Amino acid sequence: MTRRHKAQEGPDESEQQFADPAREWRRLVSECLGTFLTTLVVVGAHAVGAQSGGKVSDQMAFVARGLVTMTATFYMGSVSGAHLNPAVTLGFAFRGNFPWKRVPGYLIAQLIGAVAAAFVIRALFGNLVAEGATSPGSGISSWQAVGIEILLTAGLINTVLGTASSGRNMGTNAALAAGGYIILAGFWAGPATGASMNPFRSLAPDIARGDFSTTWIYFLAPLIGAAIGVGFEWLLKGPPRASGDVMAQGEEQKKA
Repeated sequence: MTRRHKAQEGPDESEQQFADPAREWRRLVSECLGTFLTTLVVVGAHAVGAQSGGKVSDQMAFVARGLVTMTATFYMGSVSGAHLNPAVTLGFAFRGNFPWKRVPGYLIAQLIGAVAAAFVIRALFGNLVAEGATSPGSGISSWQAVGIEILLTAGLINTVLGTASSGRNMGTNAALAAGGYIILAGFWAGPATGASMNPFRSLAPDIARGDFSTTWIYFLAPLIGAAIGVGFEWLLKGPPRASGDVMAQGEEQKKA
C-alpha cells in the first residue's frame, strides 16, 4: 500500500491511536529501557571479561548483544517499535515510516537509557567500564574505522527496513534478523572497530570514562550508513509501505 493509497483511505484505528500523545510516554519508557538493557549487556560483558581474565570473550559479548537485542525486540517491539538505536530511528524517519516530530523524544529516551547503563557498569566495575568503549583496533586508522562502521550500519539499517516492508519489528523474522546481523557484524568487524553501529552505544561509555577522542567516528559513520541503508531500501522496495509503519511505530496502542 503506497502513501497515496493510505492518504486516500484515511488513517486506520492504529494510526489514530499512535497519534494520541497520551500514549507517548509508554513508547519513550520502552525505548529508554530497551536501550538501557542492550547497552548494559554489551558494556557489561566487556567489563566482566576484563575482570574475569577473559572468561567472557569479545565474541561472547557480541553474541550477548545480539541476543538481548533479539529479546528486547520480541517484548518491546509492539510498544515502541524497539528502535534501541538513533540510527534506526533516523532510518525509519528518512524512509517515511516514522513521524519526524517523534524523533527527538525517541533520541532523548535512548540517550538516557544508554548513559544510565554505562554509569551502572561504572558503579559496579569502576574503570573497567572503559573496556566496553569502542575505538579503532590495532593497525586501524580513524578513517578506516569510519568506512567499516558505515558499511556495518548500512547493512543493519537495510536489514531492519527490509524486514519492515513485509513484516513487523515485533515479529519473529525481524527479531532474528536484527539479532543475527549484530552477531555477524561483531564476529567479522568487532576487532577492527567494536562493531558499534549505534552512536549512543559508543557515546555512553565514553562519557563514563571521560574520553571522547574517538566518539566522532561513531557518530559520523552511523549517520552516513543509515542514509545509505535507506537509499538501498528505496532502490529495492520503492515507496514505504504500511507494514513499515507498524514496525517503526509499534502496535500496542491497538490494544489500549
